[in-house]
Amino acid sequence: MAPGATDPSPTTDNNPQSYADPDALRTAFTLAMSAMYKNEVPLYGDLIRIVSAVNTAARTGDLDPRVLAMRHGNVASSRLDIERHGAIRLGTPHELRTVRRIFAVIGLHPVGYYNLSAAGLPMHATCFRPRSASSLKQNPFRVFTSVLRPELIHDDQARALALKLLSKRNIFTAELMSLLDLADKQGGRLTVDQGTSFVMQAMETFRWHGTAASSHEDYQLLKREHPILADVACFRSAHINHLTPRTLDITAAQEEMKAQGLKVKDRIEGPPERSCPILLRQTSFLAIEEPIQFITSALGTEFVRGSHRARFGEIEERGAAVTLAGRQLYDELLHEAMTASSSKRATPEELDRQVELAFRKYPDDWTTLRARNLVYFTYQATDKSPPGTNESSLRLEDLIQQGTVNATPITYEDFLPLSAAGIFRSNLGTQASSQSVEAQSDEVGMEKALGVKLYDSDELYKSMQRESIEMCEARLGIKIAL
Repeated sequence: MAPGATDPSPTTDNNPQSYADPDALRTAFTLAMSAMYKNEVPLYGDLIRIVSAVNTAARTGDLDPRVLAMRHGNVASSRLDIERHGAIRLGTPHELRTVRRIFAVIGLHPVGYYNLSAAGLPMHATCFRPRSASSLKQNPFRVFTSVLRPELIHDDQARALALKLLSKRNIFTAELMSLLDLADKQGGRLTVDQGTSFVMQAMETFRWHGTAASSHEDYQLLKREHPILADVACFRSAHINHLTPRTLDITAAQEEMKAQGLKVKDRIEGPPERSCPILLRQTSFLAIEEPIQFITSALGTEFVRGSHRARFGEIEERGAAVTLAGRQLYDELLHEAMTASSSKRATPEELDRQVELAFRKYPDDWTTLRARNLVYFTYQATDKSPPGTNESSLRLEDLIQQGTVNATPITYEDFLPLSAAGIFRSNLGTQASSQSVEAQSDEVGMEKALGVKLYDSDELYKSMQRESIEMCEARLGIKIAL
């Protein structure tokens, strides 16, 4: 919970039978999850303090106002202090579909598809997040949600064991399922009282349990096949494996984490530091070793001590959302850097150097990024009137140059699969399983498991940009030519 933040009442008016506002309910959910995770992983509290101090320094420093606006809105209504993203790992289509129902109640929807097998993980993922600009402004909480792809588990014994363990577990309380059924009958909504109970019950799905749902032998068998397989199949909940605050200066935050003795990942994932930040940069303190009780008897009454390492403390720095052309350039330059560094068996420092060299080809000023259509922007009409003209339309760029319209880069609200996999691998203590699991994407399979279609993030960014131009046209009383 951010310093000075208060728990909002998830209501729309003073009528106790009114329906809870999804945005306010999402904030209540976010704060409850943050409090739970802070209690479970005390280092998370240290991370919040570090990020808060870095953000305060960055706000008062010489930061481009457009970057500041993109990263946390205006001063009176900052989204930065409340912002978090979580990450969970699920085992079955049933779990995924039920989690989708949970998140729908708090205004989160599945956006984008991530094929994690390309990074050696037998999983694929989506991002549950708000879709509209207004909901993102209220609270952009998002959850990176991955689910197991059993067909990518090479070892027959490990696959059969994982599916057997997953078939026996139930990570949802009976009361939560009743509330989800109620929400379905009420058009996806809950009353305020129901919403309060809903948040409490939902936390049980994501809570850490110190007692495993498997024997130590089964855990070790699955861990040998792939550590992430053991993390998914051997536990009683879809425990949050990290909860990520957002920073204005990830380089400064990384250095402060080191200075305070946290065991930090060896490099920051994502694009290099830039004047005009794009996409997403991530780092973390490394996963903690946590004591676990493993079942040793058929009745589940005898246990043996063991340990598990999966939960860690991640931070992120978000930049501008890039267009399809911008993403293509990003992917090309990242591939160039990875190829150059791999030929030299690169250290993390050498990889960073190659990334920085490659990305000198990526424009680093907002005017060029806009002119080359590499980044999405929203546009706002100023108090300055457009120049007198008999033309039926005016060019957007001319209006920007004349000060009639301001341009603000749209914040990137999604994830980078290679960056996410890099974080996962560093915290699992492995580079990959003993056998490669790279496979084709299965977006159709993901949608079948979800029970709904995935939203296209690029279309959402396009819509935000287009709507902002339409608002400028309405306010200025002119047609704007692109």
